[in-house]
Amino acid sequence: MGFADRLKALFGIGGSRDSGFFDELSDLLVEGDLGGVLAMEASAELRKRSQASAAHGEAAIRAELKAILRGYGKEARLDPDPGLMTVYLLLGVNGVGKTTSAARLARRFIPIVGAERIVLAAGDTFRAAAIDQLRLHGGRLGVKVVAQAQGSDSAAVIHDAISAAIASEARVVIADTAGRMHTRSDLVRELGKIAKVVSARTPGAVLRHLLVIDATTGQNGLRQAEAFSSAVPVDGLILTKYDSSARGGLVLAIARNLGIPTAYVGTGEGHDDFVPFTLDSFLDEFVGTTQ
Repeated sequence: MGFADRLKALFGIGGSRDSGFFDELSDLLVEGDLGGVLAMEASAELRKRSQASAAHGEAAIRAELKAILRGYGKEARLDPDPGLMTVYLLLGVNGVGKTTSAARLARRFIPIVGAERIVLAAGDTFRAAAIDQLRLHGGRLGVKVVAQAQGSDSAAVIHDAISAAIASEARVVIADTAGRMHTRSDLVRELGKIAKVVSARTPGAVLRHLLVIDATTGQNGLRQAEAFSSAVPVDGLILTKYDSSARGGLVLAIARNLGIPTAYVGTGEGHDDFVPFTLDSFLDEFVGTTQ
């Protein structure tokens, strides 16, 4: 039985909500990737509220839990303003889906600014396959891709991409980056160099740092978010590989602990399987309040 089914079964138990119920709820929330401290906090708050209001019915206690968790989560709206140049820098460790997410962002932004006004930058110069993969996505989407040879300087690639965007009057640059887990000093140095490139080439541009997190990662995703957010201000998360089998409570833990909102969610393998994160909808699925 998966997480959602087990939570549903727990809420379906009739009778009073005793200490055993709240202990089991806490354990389930840990399995849902909230982390131990946050799970115990949410469970204790739910117990207090249910005792104060004498709300023990399934629907009432689900609604109370959703209200508690809503206070933990954060959402962000980071689509581009067509009147401004926006540079999106995708960050994350190996294998989380940064290159695919870059393509999905481009697909999402096409109706907003047009395919001809989007430039993809193959800034992951460490992995040759990432460059080829981004070129393939760009060809399918009809979006320009700027790339150099494997091993090139990532900031130089992004500089060229911004130059190409300026020349073509583009409005969006989406930059892939290498998926290595850098040491903190390396990360600061590399991202600082890229930020200087962006500010120098386009002083009025908006720079967005988007951290890509794999929904199946569990609490290790919180560690990743801590490492990257200590190096640069992270504007929002992209949660990848999120489907019916993924628990997803990680985004609540990251928002609660680090203040980082979630912006987009990848729900499948296609370019269109990518939606803005909506906290209420996410919590309806997580808690089971969807009718």
